[in-house]
Amino acid sequence: MFRYTRIMSQILRLHYAPDNASLCVRLALEEMAVPYQTVLVDRAAQAQKSPAYLALNPNGLIPVLETPHGPVFETAAILMWLAETHAKLMPPLGTPARMHALQWMFWLANTLHPTLRMTFYPSQYTGSDSGAVLNMTQQRLRAQLDLLAATQTTPWLDSEASSLHACYLAPMLRWAALYGGGEDWFDLENWPRLAAFAKRMDARESTIRAAVAEGLGPTPFSRPAPCTPPEGSAL
Repeated sequence: MFRYTRIMSQILRLHYAPDNASLCVRLALEEMAVPYQTVLVDRAAQAQKSPAYLALNPNGLIPVLETPHGPVFETAAILMWLAETHAKLMPPLGTPARMHALQWMFWLANTLHPTLRMTFYPSQYTGSDSGAVLNMTQQRLRAQLDLLAATQTTPWLDSEASSLHACYLAPMLRWAALYGGGEDWFDLENWPRLAAFAKRMDARESTIRAAVAEGLGPTPFSRPAPCTPPEGSAL
């Protein structure tokens, strides 16, 4: 059995659970063709709350990426570190395109992702009426996707190439459909631009490899089905 350790090597280690935020990082690693190892975090056993894991991420959340310089947590921070370390999936420093790229990375991390968390775990945000919180966050999420689909400063949404944003957004669209509160409230086809983006992501070699590794099925982003992972569990 692997034991969490602070001993670092040149090989990156992604502490992951199937269909968790670690999927965003796995997609980026696959797109960059960066060698890495995976370490399963057993959510069924609450391994993310164990003392050994908390030594890597005191928040007790997934993912953690072990690097030669130490562990790094927070999905967006890991993604940005990878992009800056390998000079891939983000516009170069100092270029005009970098401004909007940073803007939308922060939006994904600070606006869309927190709304999804509130949608998935409404009882964590209220002492009584979690149904009201769920209804509010579902409305907020739809409004945020309306905004994203209409913006003109996101060329990565329409590109055949991948990007850091694509690696972050595609799993979140999947989770909205699967874990957001039932099958009737969310239909990605209501946002044709986002649906087209999801279909392009489905076809990428990086997605296919990640889908096999985590049991995500053949259309993980455009028509997601519950994962059937070879190891571990999503919840």
